[in-house]
Order: sequence, then C-alpha cells, then structure tokens
Amino acid sequence: MTLPTIDTTYMINFLTGLLNTPSPTGYTEQAVRYTEDALRAFPSLRLSRTRKGALLVEWPGERSDAPRALTAHVDTLGAMVKEIKPSGRLKLTKIGGYAWNTVEGEGCTVFASAGEPLRGALLLSKASTHVHGPQVGETKREDDTMEVRLDARTASVDETQALGIHVGDFVAFDPRVEVTNGFVRSRHLDDKACVANLVAAVKALSDAGLQPAQTTYLLVSNYEEVGHGAAAGIPADVVELLAVDMAAVGDGQTSDEFHTTLCVKDSGGPYHHGLSQRLRGLAQANEIPYKVDIYPYYGSDGEAYWRAGGDVAVALIGPGVDASHNYERTHTEALEATTRWVAAYLLAD
Repeated sequence: MTLPTIDTTYMINFLTGLLNTPSPTGYTEQAVRYTEDALRAFPSLRLSRTRKGALLVEWPGERSDAPRALTAHVDTLGAMVKEIKPSGRLKLTKIGGYAWNTVEGEGCTVFASAGEPLRGALLLSKASTHVHGPQVGETKREDDTMEVRLDARTASVDETQALGIHVGDFVAFDPRVEVTNGFVRSRHLDDKACVANLVAAVKALSDAGLQPAQTTYLLVSNYEEVGHGAAAGIPADVVELLAVDMAAVGDGQTSDEFHTTLCVKDSGGPYHHGLSQRLRGLAQANEIPYKVDIYPYYGSDGEAYWRAGGDVAVALIGPGVDASHNYERTHTEALEATTRWVAAYLLAD
C-alpha cells in the first residue's frame, strides 16, 4: 500500500482555525459548522447532523459489506456561569475534568445569553499579593475561590445582568494558539488536533482520487468531555470503530510529542485486541512511527459507544500531547503520523 501525501500546511491551517473557534461542551455549533464547511469541499462525502448536533459524514467505499466508523470530538473544556456575585463578578462551574489552577489568569469570553460576548479573565477572588499577602499562594483553587473579572464597568449583580449575562451562560478560555519550530502549542488540542487529522486524511485520499476500502462514517462528536459524545450517532451497521483522540504524555508513559500512539487500555479497560493488532500491522507496514500506551485517567468516545450498547470492535489512536487538559502542546510529526495511520486504516482491506 502506498499512502497518499499529507498536505501538512492545510492540516495546520485548519487546526489553527478550529482551535480559535470556541467550543466548550454544549456550545459547539460554530466549531461543528467550521468542520462541516471544510468537508463540503469534498463532493464524495454526504454530510448530516445528529439530533445532538454532532456532524455525521458518510463516505462511500469500494465495498459496503463491513462498514467502519471513525470519531473525533470538537467539544472542549470550558465553564458556565454558576452565580453572579454581589461584586458583579462571576462564579463558574466547570465543564469537563480539569483543575482550576490550569486556567488561572487566562483570558476568557463570556457568551451572554441576552447580549454581546464579553471578555474577562479568570482570577483568584483574592488575587492581589499587595493586598492579601501570603493568602494568594496558600489559597486552594476551587469553585468558591475563583471568579471571572469582566472587562466592563460593573460592580453589582444588576449591572452585570444589564450586560446580558445570566446564570447558565457559557464561558470559553482563550486557546492561545502558537505554531513554532514544528510545535503546535494551544489549549484544546484535545481533541481538535484529531479532528484535523480526520479532515487532512479525507483531503489526502480525495486529492489522490482514492476512496475508502469500506463505506466509512466519520462522527465529529460534541459531548465527549462530559462522557456521552459518541453514545449516539454511529450507524447500526458499523462493525468497527476507530476513536481518534490525543495520547497523554508524561511520567510513566511511552507516548511523546513526536509519535502517534495506540492506546490499548484506559480507565474503561482494554480496547479490542484484534483491531489494535491490525492497526499495529498497518503502522509497521507503512513505516508510521508509533508508540503503545495505557492511560489510567482517560476515557474516549469509543467507550461511550460501547457503554451505550454498541456491538463493534473499538480501538484508539492519536498524536502525543504534552500537558493534557492544561496548556497543551504537540508536534507536527505526531500529527502527520496520526493522519497517515488514519489514511492507512481507511484504505486497508
């Protein structure tokens, strides 16, 4: 098998645009539409939406006796307004699993339900060292000690509500995307990097005049960070599912930022051994640099589908991402390797 050429410039440009499109879980329409618009460039694809708002792509293959699916998620970590404090500042509730210290000091956008989006920053409620002294370092970062300082003239509940902000409004943290020296540094590479892998693989095959060996579905899910993204949306005739999600880099892990990774077990248990072995064979046959790893504090959309009763083989691959659920980083080499692996899977008998 000769794999088609990956358009790396296209992949990075798509990824940068997607990273700069806010999409905390529950507020993903813009990011789903951004991905949908990119895929409309390929006339062989049939695009639709699920009732949950996910993007479902059908790609006719050379055969359709054993349809396949791949999934990556466009939703990210974020927050919602839990309370407007007497000071006019905002108390938040988290969307997804992260620690408050990982976003302390970050700029954010509050999507006011009755007004225009407003900028702000997430701070410790007693943030000034000159005022609070040692408390700044000693205070535990938790829901009750963090707040959004709005970039608006407000010092009361009424003044903040007059800006159109109410309980339940979504908050997105700035991604701060930077591409430098082959690295991509940004929040929310989990899992927008892998959405870019899928789109780049589609472009590579389409540019080469190729189609998948089997009819293939791509599900760009929008509720993964809260555990049920791909629980619905995968067509019932699919026989196997490849989840494409970031690989966690850190102490005790084999994953790194320069390889793609096959995850064989995470918090939900082992993945399908037979499918994982086939993927290893594809990587070796196509000289794709990969690692094999296990993630103890990790779950995927593949497991969400299994828990919902999906009777399919599931495997998981993805590029190595440093500092996951923090200010993340990966490298172009890992993104290219993952995209080539996706392409190899699409073309394999």
